[in-house]
Amino acid sequence: MNVKYKRVLLKLSGESLMGGKQFGIDPRMLSHYAEQIKDLQAIGVEVAVVIGGGNIFRGLQAEQSGLERVQGDYMGMLATVINGMALQSALEGIGVFTRLISAIEMKQIAEPYIRRRAIRHLEKGRVVIFSAGTGSPYFTTDSAAALRASEIDANVILKGTRVDGIYSADPEKDPTATKFDKLTFAKVIGLGLNVMDMTAFTLCQENNIPIIVFDVNQRENLLRIAQGEMVGTLVEG
Repeated sequence: MNVKYKRVLLKLSGESLMGGKQFGIDPRMLSHYAEQIKDLQAIGVEVAVVIGGGNIFRGLQAEQSGLERVQGDYMGMLATVINGMALQSALEGIGVFTRLISAIEMKQIAEPYIRRRAIRHLEKGRVVIFSAGTGSPYFTTDSAAALRASEIDANVILKGTRVDGIYSADPEKDPTATKFDKLTFAKVIGLGLNVMDMTAFTLCQENNIPIIVFDVNQRENLLRIAQGEMVGTLVEG
């Protein structure tokens, strides 16, 4: 089977785990993502995952609740570890070997981040889940995804969203919004499109890592992308 992308970094938001809930984790969504990752692995794709924590706690909201920004960001990082543990459990429940890696040391539940060890896990066919963001405040999980993708030499970042690509405006609010199939990094910046935060986006641009924004809720999309089909919106160049 032809595979276009040998090593991918899948970026999932914490909100994507909520399903129809207001907060927390929907077991059906965990199962949905785990099965898709297993399908990818079955065709020989090496998979790393970065997952957000917005379903549990969002650092940017901390200041509104009277918490210091740095403290709030660390709380958000811990939320991503909880999500990583949940995804690890779901994957191992269907026979997929995984390694949970944390940028903040917590040796009882996760390995510390060591670049060469993470790459070795991928080479051995294990799914690597990167948690705790970058380990530093003021950086989003988008930035963590861009950083880890650069460090492990990922071929592409697959950013899973609720919509099927990048639009000229929010398609859930503006029915006249038009979808882009392909964009350059410069065009995204010029149009002011909200793909990733600017730190993450610039890192991808500097390291020539393409980004594919796609609807993660469609079961076959990950497989189709890995095999080279045009799904969602590709940002490169």
